[in-house]
Parts: sequence; C-alpha cells; structure tokens
Amino acid sequence: MANKKTTRPAGKRRRKPFRRSLLRFFLKWLAVLLVWAGVGGIGLIAWYAYDLPDVSRLGERARAPSITLTSADGTTIARLGDLYAQPVRVETLPAHLRDAVLAIEDRRFYSHFGLDPLALLRATVVNLRAGRVVQGGSTLTQQLAKNVFLTPARTLKRKVQELLLALWLERKFTKDEILSIYLNRVYLGANAYGVEAAAKRYFGKSARDLDLAESAMIAGLLKAPSRYAPTRNIERARARASQVLASMVDAGFLTRNQAEAAVKAPATVVHARRASGRIARYFADWVLDQVSGYAGPGAGDLVVVTTLDAPLQAAAEEAVEWALAGEGARRGAGQAALVALDPDGAVRALVGGRDYAVSQFNRATQARRQPGSAFKLFVYLAALEAGFTPGDLVEDAPITVDGWSPRNYDDTYAGTVTISEALSRSLNTAAVRITEHVGRDAVTRVARRLGITSPLRSDASLALGASEVRLIELTAAYATLANHGQGVWAYGVREIRTADGAVLYRRSGSGPGTVVAEPVLRQMVAMLEAVIAGGTGRAAALPWPVAGKTGTSDEWRDAWFVGFTRDLVVGVWVGNDDAAAMNTVTGGGLPARLWARFMRTALAGIPPRPILDPLSFLRDLSAAGWTPGEDQGDTKPGR
Repeated sequence: MANKKTTRPAGKRRRKPFRRSLLRFFLKWLAVLLVWAGVGGIGLIAWYAYDLPDVSRLGERARAPSITLTSADGTTIARLGDLYAQPVRVETLPAHLRDAVLAIEDRRFYSHFGLDPLALLRATVVNLRAGRVVQGGSTLTQQLAKNVFLTPARTLKRKVQELLLALWLERKFTKDEILSIYLNRVYLGANAYGVEAAAKRYFGKSARDLDLAESAMIAGLLKAPSRYAPTRNIERARARASQVLASMVDAGFLTRNQAEAAVKAPATVVHARRASGRIARYFADWVLDQVSGYAGPGAGDLVVVTTLDAPLQAAAEEAVEWALAGEGARRGAGQAALVALDPDGAVRALVGGRDYAVSQFNRATQARRQPGSAFKLFVYLAALEAGFTPGDLVEDAPITVDGWSPRNYDDTYAGTVTISEALSRSLNTAAVRITEHVGRDAVTRVARRLGITSPLRSDASLALGASEVRLIELTAAYATLANHGQGVWAYGVREIRTADGAVLYRRSGSGPGTVVAEPVLRQMVAMLEAVIAGGTGRAAALPWPVAGKTGTSDEWRDAWFVGFTRDLVVGVWVGNDDAAAMNTVTGGGLPARLWARFMRTALAGIPPRPILDPLSFLRDLSAAGWTPGEDQGDTKPGR
C-alpha cells in the first residue's frame, strides 16, 4: 500500500513563523524602550545631580548663636538661640540609646544600602489603607541627607536629590559614621541639636550616661521635637517614650519586662535654677535688645551676667499677682508693672505685665502713661532750685491758666500751706502756681536732667503729670535722690562673656554725674519722706525710712507709686492696657500697698538706716562755712 503524505492547511503552516515574528517585534521595541528609559533615567539623574548641594557642607553647623542670661549668682534667667555640644561617636553611647533610635526610625539601618524598599512598600500599604500619609519610608541616611543638605519641601526634585545624596553618604561613610553624624545633627527640641546637647538640656548629663527611660524619651523626640519636648509637656513626652519602648520590644532590642520597668520609672527632666520664667521673660527681652550694642555682631555664643536678683524677681511677681487677683480684680485694674533699682540704676527686678504668655508688651519699659502727681518731683525740685524752701508758703486756691482750671482730687482747697504740705497732700492748684512762678521750661529742664526722655507738654498741665512717661525712666529719676544726687541710667547688664569665658564687656560705672545739688537734695528727700509719714503715701509706710510720691491720672486711668529707701528704689504702675477707668484706684491705694508688700520682702534682714548720710551733709555744710544753730533767715511768704 502506498504511503500517504499528510499535509497541513496553509494557514496553520504560517502561524508559527508569525508568532516568532511578533515576538521579535515586541522584543525589539522593548529593548528600544529600555534603552531610551535608561537614557532618560540617566538624563534625569544628571539633571537633578547638576545642582546638588555642596557635600562639603556636611561639617558645617549653621545656627543662631546661643545667649544665656544669668543673674549675678548664676541663676539662669533665659537661654535663647541654638544649643550644640561636642560631637559624640555612636560607639561611645549606650546601646539602648542607639537601639531606641533604630527601633523607632530605621530598624533595617545596618542592612539597607541607603534606600529601604521593604520600608517603602510597607509605608505605601499603610498610607493607602489610611487614606493619608501616616507613615514614612525614609531611612536615617535619607533623613540625614535632607536635614543637612536639602529643604523639607515635598517635591520630586527633593526626593531624587535626597536619594542621590543618601547613596553618596552610604558609599562615603561607614554605617556607624552615618549614625554618629545623624545623632550629632538632629534637632531634638528646646533649641538643642544632637543627642549630647539634648541630654544636657533635659537631664543635666552627657548622652553617654543616659539610662533606658531617658534614651527612649530622646528617641521619641525625633518624630516631633517641639511637640514632645519634655520641657513643654512632660506627660506627653513620657507617653511617647512608652511608644518607643514598645517598638524596642517589637524589634527584639528589649524584653517586655525591661520595657515595663522603664515605663514604671520614667525619665525626669532636670531644670536649671531659674528665675520665674512666667514674667522674668520681660526682663530677658529688655536685656537682649541691648546685648548686640555691647558685644557687637558675630560674637558667637554668649553668657550675659545681668543685674537681676532672682529672689527679688520672684517677690515682685508675687506682689503683682497678689494685687491684681485681689483688690485689682474688685476695682477693675487688669494690669500692673514694677521696676526695682539699686540706687545706681541696676535693675534688680522687673515685671512688665501680669502674664508674658498672654501679652509680651512690656509695660515697664515700653508703655508711656500719664504719671499724674508722681511728676511733681520735678516741679518741686525746680522750686527748690529757684530759691524756695520747704517752709515757704503757697496758696492752694482756684486758679485758671490759659482757660484751664485745675482742681484738687477732693474738690476742696486748703488755702495757704507750706511747700512741703502742698507736696505731701498732693495739692494740684498749688503745684500749678509753683510751676507758673518758676516757669514750665525750668520744670522741663529738671525732668530732662534727671533722665526723662519722653516728650513733655509745654502747657500748664505739665505740672500735674499730663505728659506720658515710661515707668523705668520715672523710677530712675527718683533713684537720683537715693544716689546722692548723681544721675542714674537704668541698666541690666553687668558682664558679657564668650562661651569659653573671655570677657567682652564689663560695666565699670557710668552716668551723667551730679544733677541735684546736696542742699536741694536733702530738702527734696525730707519732703518726700513727709508724703509717707502723713500725706497721700501713708499706705507705703514701713519700719524703714521711706520717701516717695503717689500719682493718679484723670478718671483713675493710671495709678502710680514711686518710692525709695537707702537700699532700693521701686516704681509701680497699675491700670488697663486700653486706658479704661478703674474704680477709684489712686496711687496712694493699691499701688502703694503693692509697693509695700514687695518692699517688706526685699528689705527683710536689712537694718533701718537713714536714706541719706547725715554726717556727710554736715561736712558739706561746714565746708561751705555754715555751723549748726546759725540763723538762716525768714521763710518767703505768699508763694
């Protein structure tokens, strides 16, 4: 039987060659696409690499200089600027600090090449499930690249450059070196950069000595340094530390028992001795504005030794709060300010308002308010310099000057009184008469000589304190009397040093010299002592010799008391920021009581002494040819 040859249909015979041809076609174009993708990728990388930051910046630390303010006894008042410490190597740190950072930030740090695909995949899945970004996949190396070289901007360019720099870092440095650089550069809240600075800032020790709970707290700061800073909210910081400890257990760095023990004995922040930061910050702001003028720009980290007395500052704050929370609340007084000076002008305490957190406006150094009768110091000094004496007579009766008719506080008039009594009782019409007699220019010149720099009115209301002044300048003017007639400039800086102890500035004393002559000074102090002994300032009486003056502006918008002893000069203002009227608050009431409360604490343990040394006065008079018992003539009537 003949063999039969089987044949296939023509279409089927061509199918196999067609498939091969199609496969070759796709492979060809796939190769082309891959080549072009590679070229495009190389071009893209080259484009982003073209303006990569200078990698030599890795060793730089661009930061604001740190300024530490202290009182003379070393109490820390404030610390501003960035805080760095000497770099540390990861191998010198406790293992639990390294493990805490890795557990919460990058567990596969020692196994990846700068980019962790598994972490990226995990973060992507978590974020997709949450519908928002709740987890990041960046490695510590990427974070270091971003923190040192780049900005936080969420752009494709930044992410590509971050990856390129991370790959460069991994090639250039060992893993331990990268981790060391990261731990020395990372921001950890409270202006502290690096684990060493943070350990000293929060726990008063080196990072090498941190225990497990402290290490967990520092590692917890990496997520949100300002939010979790223990100086801001210790409970929140401890809760975050507990999360870190749980992550360490999950990563196999700790046993559950070890973590539970650390949670039960949480880290405690060690605070430096500080003056009360709630209001002492007013003083800090005032001083910081002056530092650059003393030290100059570019001086680096500084330690500024100030004149502030921490216990006096605490007493001042307490007295202000006492006054405003009690009588002040009942009488509509919402704010107060206090300045305490040494007789030479050194600021020992300064309260610029009730609460710095609510308002940073400094009512002691920035606000200008009407001092009322507290301005009469300059009126009566001008009178004494013009030849009046405390026993001379003046009329307290209705008067009209340029269409203006001043009145006394109680709308009554005392008739003929002595100059001393007119000041003691704060009689307004008598003060206007004296001002018009000696001349407004004379009163203004005295005020300027004693340090008043605020604009002063030229009309007759000048006599009654209608011109607005600052509390600190008025208090410094009164300090001239306690300073034996030597002019006073209020100051807050004693010394400025660099971080390594080099002295850049040290106060050696300055001032305008003698601005009040000795005989006039003695008479003025005696008249101001009479204000306390039997006049409007009786509420400020103390077991020490005291002199001072009350002041109240129209409609009780401002109430003042400025007084002094031999050792301390203190000015007090009470009022409202919007100049709203208080309920009959006068300078002889709430301000005088606030002043006295503060002074009792400030002068505790200081023996009573006369404000001025009587022996020196007698020596001065003797040198001028006067002897005790000599007739000095009659007083001048009718002034």
